[in-house]
Amino acid sequence: MAHVPQIKVPATYIRGGTSKGVFFNLTDLPESAQVPGAARDNLLLRVIGSPDPYGKQTDGMGGATSSTSKTVILSKSSQPDHDVDYLFGQVSIDKPFVDWSGNCGNLTAAVGAFAISKGLVDADRIPENGIATVRIWQANISKTIVAKVPMTDGEVQETGDFELDGVTFPAAEVQVEFLSPVDASEAMFPTGKLVDELEVPGIGTFRATMINAGIPTVFLNAADIGYTGTELQEAINGDPAALERFETIRAYGAVRMGLIKNVEEAAGRQHTPKVAFVSGPADYTASSGKLIHAADIDLNVRALSMGKLHHAMMGTAAVAIGTAAAIPGTLVNLAAGGGDREAVVFGHPSGTLKVGAEASNSDGDWTVNKVIMSRSARVLMEGWVRVPGDAF
Repeated sequence: MAHVPQIKVPATYIRGGTSKGVFFNLTDLPESAQVPGAARDNLLLRVIGSPDPYGKQTDGMGGATSSTSKTVILSKSSQPDHDVDYLFGQVSIDKPFVDWSGNCGNLTAAVGAFAISKGLVDADRIPENGIATVRIWQANISKTIVAKVPMTDGEVQETGDFELDGVTFPAAEVQVEFLSPVDASEAMFPTGKLVDELEVPGIGTFRATMINAGIPTVFLNAADIGYTGTELQEAINGDPAALERFETIRAYGAVRMGLIKNVEEAAGRQHTPKVAFVSGPADYTASSGKLIHAADIDLNVRALSMGKLHHAMMGTAAVAIGTAAAIPGTLVNLAAGGGDREAVVFGHPSGTLKVGAEASNSDGDWTVNKVIMSRSARVLMEGWVRVPGDAF
């Protein structure tokens, strides 16, 4: 019996922040996958190794976690005053779908370097030495992001001494600026309140800050849901009942935020919104064994991604954290001690992260001009990824 042979697709496997993903230049994809649709989704599913009922993604490039089941498609920007268009696909591990509803803030750190290496940034915008400013159009959410990529002798500088908790080895620092993460036409707080009551039938009613900045996020107080806020992954991910409760909370939060019409739709929108819980600063031991001192952080935050507690912090959720922390009265701000704040250092399962936000208030309406954080990125492998020719 004859079978269709495999095809080779140019691809690069890159770590960006605390995530990893397979990066593609749009024009390198098979023609049928260069446009949105079933062919593109099926190709990316096969590349990553999904859906996998074993939950391992053994027959693909995925790492069987939300932070390693990711794909990126880049192209020369179609937008004025931008260099590259960035499209992110979060690939489900055990279900046959790709979620295009949000951005990956961690992989954003790798977009500039890939764009430079593939000639997507005009040569006159790239210094021989110094910092290349790459203007990114985030196509999933129609936002502008600026990446500051270090250059040495005309090449992207990937090695360095910048340490990022959640990443084992140091690398070069890449500053990422999320510009105007909330449009004036959008509601930063979709329910109209900094803190609202979120009723979740069968579970309870919780005080919640529901914010749309970076990525739609539902923030809860850790104590209200029975946690301290210093938990590591195994405390949550090893408890199926807890994961089910969090998913139910997420589904009802999505409805309250206007992202879906009914809770049944949440199963087809796993990437957004995120659910996170916050608490005041407290000592804890990070997953690496590093002791995190309460005196060194402003608050603790734990966040779930694709149904599991994240091992560190999603970059887009960090944008939401920085934004909410800058606005007095949100649960995030209150957990950090309240008041006006331009930056916070928060604890997460792998360590700490600092995020800054420029916020302003006009007649009670909050505007965030910019959220800034530092990440790093490194190419792990480049060449071709192979998939069966009839997989898409």
